[in-house]
Amino acid sequence: MGNFSVIREFVLLGFSHLHEFQILLFALILLIYVLTVLGNLAIITLTCLNSRLHSPMCFFLCNFSLMEMLVTCTVVPRMLADLLTTHKTMSLAECLTQSFFYFSLGSTNFLILTVMAFDRYMAICHPLHYPTIMNGPVCVKLVVVCWVVGFLSIISPTLQKTQLWFCGPNVIDHYFCDSAPLLKLSCSDTRHIEHMDFFLSLVFVLATMLLIVVSYILIVAAVLHIPSSSGRQKAFSTCASHLTVVVLGYGSAIFIYVRPGKGHSTHLKKSVALLTAVVTPFLNPFIFTFRNEKVKEVIEDMTKRILLRDPAAHR
Repeated sequence: MGNFSVIREFVLLGFSHLHEFQILLFALILLIYVLTVLGNLAIITLTCLNSRLHSPMCFFLCNFSLMEMLVTCTVVPRMLADLLTTHKTMSLAECLTQSFFYFSLGSTNFLILTVMAFDRYMAICHPLHYPTIMNGPVCVKLVVVCWVVGFLSIISPTLQKTQLWFCGPNVIDHYFCDSAPLLKLSCSDTRHIEHMDFFLSLVFVLATMLLIVVSYILIVAAVLHIPSSSGRQKAFSTCASHLTVVVLGYGSAIFIYVRPGKGHSTHLKKSVALLTAVVTPFLNPFIFTFRNEKVKEVIEDMTKRILLRDPAAHR
């Protein structure tokens, strides 16, 4: 290693290939970022303040919204700063910190989505036992386990990355410190870390997706036995928002981290990663709002109260 200079600072290329659209990208991503934070904060606030939303599903949704907001806050502020400056460097410590929180929160996200699928399974397939099994303490324990497992699982690969040597080049062709582009720059043997990253991807993406698929197969089988069409429609509607988010989240994650092929371009992978880190957290509040009957009812009631309060105030 004496023949090499050790690199401890990296350059994030981001969207440098779109240099003529940097200001437009900044304005667009900033708008989406602000709306994402406000939308997810609105869901968290509504869930905490309105007693009609004090249900297991809404509790899990509140935690999911919190994690989506944190994932966005882990990546987007740095991305916005890089769009306005030519100095796009990041130290190794900053890089690994960002990577740790991004993947920890992402792993926890998949676990929470799995718990939400289990909650729908219990509500539809075992409605009589649902209030007993999915009580408050059980829901809190499930969420705590998701957070703990999600964060603990990323500690080991992150610590191993601190032991790597980087001797050049130091350019990461991404807008955040993703694991695979960083490992490509190391002049150490990274095969063990790559295998560990792939194993964690299988566990947190494919294994949880399998559990969700099994849950929904059982749910569909139970719903088809409901005699009335209105009952079947109501049962399916309670799952629609969750299924939509599952398709968006798992589709992009599988494309980036679990797919066997390496033939896709870097720009395409960055675009799909942008969907996961920016677009999906922005859409989720709208998906859960417009496809969740309870949330829609609460918002409609609050709107009516506000509209009725104004005329009374003028009198």
